[in-house]
Amino acid sequence: MDTTRAVRIVTEVGAVDRAFDYLVTDATSHVGLGDRVRVDFNHRSVRGWVIAYADAAQAVKPLGRWLGYGPPGEMLDLLAWAGERWYAPLARFLAAASPPVRVTELPVPPAPAALDAAVLAGALDVEPGVVVVAPTLDPLPLVLGAYEKCRTREGSLLVLVPTEAWARRLRGRLEQRGCAVAFGPREWDRARAGWPVVVGARGAALAASPRVAGAVVVDADDDAFRSTATPTWDAATLLRERCRREGAPLWLTSMMPSPELLDGGAWHSAGDVEGGWPETAVLDRRLSDPHDGALAREALDAAHAALEGPDEVAVVVVLQRLGTGRLVACRRCGELARCEICFQGEREVAGKLVCSDSHAPREIFCRACGATNLRRVGLGVTTLARDVAAQLGHPVSEVTAATAPEVALERVVVGTEAVFTRVRRCAVVIVADFDQYLLAPRASARRAAAVVVGKAGRLVGSRRDGRGTVIVQTRRGEDPVIAAVRSGDVSGLVNEDVVTARLLGLPPFGALAEVTGDGAADFVAQVDGDVAVAHSGDGYTLRAPDADTLSAVLRQVERPAGRLRVAVW
Repeated sequence: MDTTRAVRIVTEVGAVDRAFDYLVTDATSHVGLGDRVRVDFNHRSVRGWVIAYADAAQAVKPLGRWLGYGPPGEMLDLLAWAGERWYAPLARFLAAASPPVRVTELPVPPAPAALDAAVLAGALDVEPGVVVVAPTLDPLPLVLGAYEKCRTREGSLLVLVPTEAWARRLRGRLEQRGCAVAFGPREWDRARAGWPVVVGARGAALAASPRVAGAVVVDADDDAFRSTATPTWDAATLLRERCRREGAPLWLTSMMPSPELLDGGAWHSAGDVEGGWPETAVLDRRLSDPHDGALAREALDAAHAALEGPDEVAVVVVLQRLGTGRLVACRRCGELARCEICFQGEREVAGKLVCSDSHAPREIFCRACGATNLRRVGLGVTTLARDVAAQLGHPVSEVTAATAPEVALERVVVGTEAVFTRVRRCAVVIVADFDQYLLAPRASARRAAAVVVGKAGRLVGSRRDGRGTVIVQTRRGEDPVIAAVRSGDVSGLVNEDVVTARLLGLPPFGALAEVTGDGAADFVAQVDGDVAVAHSGDGYTLRAPDADTLSAVLRQVERPAGRLRVAVW
């Protein structure tokens, strides 16, 4: 045993978020920073990671076994920062940056190849930063432009897209153009060796590349880039910090950037943004025949016309159930019941109309015309699929996140936003209930409403192409979001969202954490400093002026016994 060397280990036991020192043995003399090892921890054999070299005089137990490569030593400070930022044990991020299988050898990375003149001619030269793009813009030229800018820099170009299927297609297109690409966890060893390009979904933000030459995140504020399980980290924020530390350029694309993505800065556009939005038709259901079914008569006419075309999938109907409860509308005038304080949609609870925050419960009547005969207008995907099949007289496929990818699709598809990952092209997309987006009880409701039209545009093409149409069914035909997506100019909505976030202290102008679970009350009782605590639903919301303040306060709180979830945004 080498009693002159020791290393500091963080074990995979997340409940013990501290490091311990171990002596290096002859069998583990080659161990390096970030490597995975096995150690004796409290009379148990557990795995861990080497995070630093230590004083041998303080170590007692020897290292057990070397388990191969882990994240490179250059990433350790970043992973520690991420654990602080999202209130998570360091082991969580070490595990996320580690290979799914044991890796004991690394391949030799190829040198970044120069692009052919024909390929380079199609590349898009865009300055780094937040880039507003049309929803139908092909991101490949921008990625190629970023590759050319970063080709002579040391390290890998990280390219992130919202889904693994999209990443797989992009990998193939880049390889066809001469780029050497590492893809997904199965090629973790390539990323760890420093491959020129690493392509993936959210996890690629933690790609084990020793150096980052640059990074591109397509649809950077897509919900897929934020983990819903704790820690609730998001790829754009982590990559922004990673590139800042390494002085690497970062491109963040979005069809309608959120205040958090802008982070108080400016944005610039690429290409013809307005012309790249789809042709959008708005059907005001207040003016429809009350005997119409789930689809208005004009939507049915468009669907029948699409079915006469050659598209393999001709019609897509989207219904995304957001928020709680069902919307209620007046049978006489068609107006939606909305809260007079927060303007959310109201629902019927115990004989009263009330919003999800219970601001002003009231009797059941229409504020617009005074009628007392109201009806529910919400449908589920299964019910909608049945009704659409009856209206069109055509077989319908139902698609949700649970639908197996190998299931064959009919020419008419009804489903949630999962349809955007299953269907590549169609003639018409019908958003069956746009008000479920507009009136959703969340700060990002307007952006989500605009984005669903943009995603639908990727299936039907841009108005410049003149290939297909997006049809929006709503009872709020005068809403500013509808006007913006029809014109293709969402800059006004972006500016308004930034002003609102600043006034309300929402990210990035403040930091939020949601605390839930059996130990939530004991946890927040210990919170002090410049953090406000408010009871919300079945938990608590913590508000701080910035993420650093929130992280510092959370780390000072002793974690109580019992189930506890702290989600930092």
